[in-house]
Amino acid sequence: MLVASEIEVPVRALELHELEVTEPRTDFNPEVVAAEAAVRSGRAGDLEPARAPYRRFGLDPTRHRPSSEALLRRVRRGDPLPRVNSLVDVANVVSLRLQVPVGLYDLGQVEGRLTVRLGREGEDYAGIRRDVVNVAGRVCVADARGPCGNPSADSSRTMITTATQRAAWIFFLPVTERDLHWTYELVARYGRGLVRMA
Repeated sequence: MLVASEIEVPVRALELHELEVTEPRTDFNPEVVAAEAAVRSGRAGDLEPARAPYRRFGLDPTRHRPSSEALLRRVRRGDPLPRVNSLVDVANVVSLRLQVPVGLYDLGQVEGRLTVRLGREGEDYAGIRRDVVNVAGRVCVADARGPCGNPSADSSRTMITTATQRAAWIFFLPVTERDLHWTYELVARYGRGLVRMA
């Protein structure tokens, strides 16, 4: 099993393989424009399901926002979606449209199995474009070396780059079969990779 869970949090994991991650693709621009337009017209998913796991473990989701909500707020204030690389861009569009936090982990940088669990006292990691992300008492994803992500922010250690060939994709909420098929299509077309259930 690629991703195990020690706590009752509804996650759905995918394994992406044979990836060809590139710099941001111009042919993905229409998907970005459509996602931003959906948010501005009020057609994004409901915020509450992504906030519920935070409240369940005693966290204020307005202080520690789900990544999907952070993207939504960014677009609502008129800022564009960040463009990082072909796979991260797909994840951001899917997360924004569905309002489901998505975690991406380079399996070439992961040691052992990924586990969804609560962070322990004193646990943290170096975030992407952040100093340190504290996960004590928060839902996190960890490998044999320790935490490497959570529904708010992934780590610099396991982040997706153009060198990534295999990745774990974690939806931090249940998604429909239709949403999964849409994800498969976008990953195949723009991330140039194959998907299997993890």
